[in-house]
Amino acid sequence: MAKIGLVDSIYDAATEIDFGRKGFAIEGMERKGRILYEDGIDRAMTAFKKAQTSADPYTVILAEYTFISQELQMCDKTDIDTLNSLTQAIQSFDDAFLILKVVDEKKLYHIADKAIPHHKKHRIIGFPRDAFHIACSSHRTRLKNILRTPRLDPIEKALLKQRSANLSVAKNGYIEKQKKALKSDNSENVTHLA
Repeated sequence: MAKIGLVDSIYDAATEIDFGRKGFAIEGMERKGRILYEDGIDRAMTAFKKAQTSADPYTVILAEYTFISQELQMCDKTDIDTLNSLTQAIQSFDDAFLILKVVDEKKLYHIADKAIPHHKKHRIIGFPRDAFHIACSSHRTRLKNILRTPRLDPIEKALLKQRSANLSVAKNGYIEKQKKALKSDNSENVTHLA
C-alpha cells in the first residue's frame, strides 16, 4: 500500500510540475504556474526522500521510473532528444526490474553471475555489473547532465540532486541483495581456489 501512495504522489508531483511550467508561458497564468510548479517540486522532493529512507532498491527505482514515465507522457512530441533519452531510461529500468526478480532467486542469480565476465570493468566490488547497475549509472549521468543546464531553478536543482542521491542508495541496497544471493557461491569459489 505504501508503494501505491508513493507512486500516486510522484505521478501527481510530475503533473503539477509540468502544468506549472506550461503556466509560466501563458500570459496571466505566471503566478498560478509558479505555485503549481513549486508545489509539484515540493511533493516530488517529499516522495523521493521517502523512497530514499526505505533504502529498498525496488522502491527507489519505482519512484524514479514513475517520474520519468510521467515526463515522457507530457514531453512535447517534437522534442526528439528528450523523448529518446526518456525512452532509453525507461527501457533500462525495465531491465533493472527484471534483474531485481532474478537476484532474489539464488539459483538463477548464480547463473547470471557466471554469465557476466569476471573482468573488473564488468564488476562492482566483485559483483556483476548487471542491468540494475547499468540503469542506475546511466540515469545518474543523465541527471547530472541536466544539472549542468544554465539558469536551472534552484528548487529543481535540489530535486535533481535528491533523485541522483537516491540512485546511489538503490545501488548500495542492490549490492546487499547481490551479496546475499551469491554468499554461498563466493565461499565455494574460495574453496576451489585454496
